[in-house]
Amino acid sequence: MAGLNLLPWREAARKESQKQFVMSLVAAIAVSAGIVFGVYSFYQEEINKQDRRNEYLRHEISRLDKTIAEIKKLDVTRKALLDRIAIIEGLQSTRPGIVHLFDEMVKSLPKGMYLTSLEQKKTTIKLEGKAESNARVSSYMNRLDMSPWLSSSALNIISIDTRKKTDRLRNFSLSVTQLLKPGGEGGSENGH
Repeated sequence: MAGLNLLPWREAARKESQKQFVMSLVAAIAVSAGIVFGVYSFYQEEINKQDRRNEYLRHEISRLDKTIAEIKKLDVTRKALLDRIAIIEGLQSTRPGIVHLFDEMVKSLPKGMYLTSLEQKKTTIKLEGKAESNARVSSYMNRLDMSPWLSSSALNIISIDTRKKTDRLRNFSLSVTQLLKPGGEGGSENGH
C-alpha cells in the first residue's frame, strides 16, 4: 500500500475540531450571556414595577392622610356645631318657661300679699314678700303647687317685724321648683 500522509488531514481535522469547539464555546457564552441578560432584565423590570407600585401607594397614603386630617377637622367642627345646636335647643325649650313663670306668679298671687324679691338658681326659685296673714301665704303656696309650670313649694320662713307697730304684714320666704314642661306633679293645664 502506498504511504499516505494523513498528517495534514489530521491537522486540518484538529483545527476544524478546535474551531468548532471555540465556536461552540462562544455560542454557549453568548447564549449564557443572553440568558443572564434576559433574567437580569426580567428581574429589573419586576423591581421597577414594584417601585412604581410603592410610589403609587406612598402617594395614595399621603392623600389619604390629608383626607383623614380633613375628616378629623370636620368631626371637631361637627361636634362644636352639635354642642351649639344642643345649647340653642335647650334655650328654645326653656324660653317659654320664663313667660309661664311670671304669668303663673301673677295669676296665683292672692290679694293681700305682694312679692319683694325673686331669685332663680337653675330650676329652684326663691320668693320673698309680704302678706296680710299666714293663710294668704298658705293659699299662695297651694296655688303654686297647682300650677302646671311650678311644683314643690316649701316655706322657708314667715315672721312679723315687731319693730314696726303699725305694719302688721308678715315677711315670708319660700322656695318653689320650676318645671321645664307643663303637667308636673299636682299640676293641671289651666287652659294653657
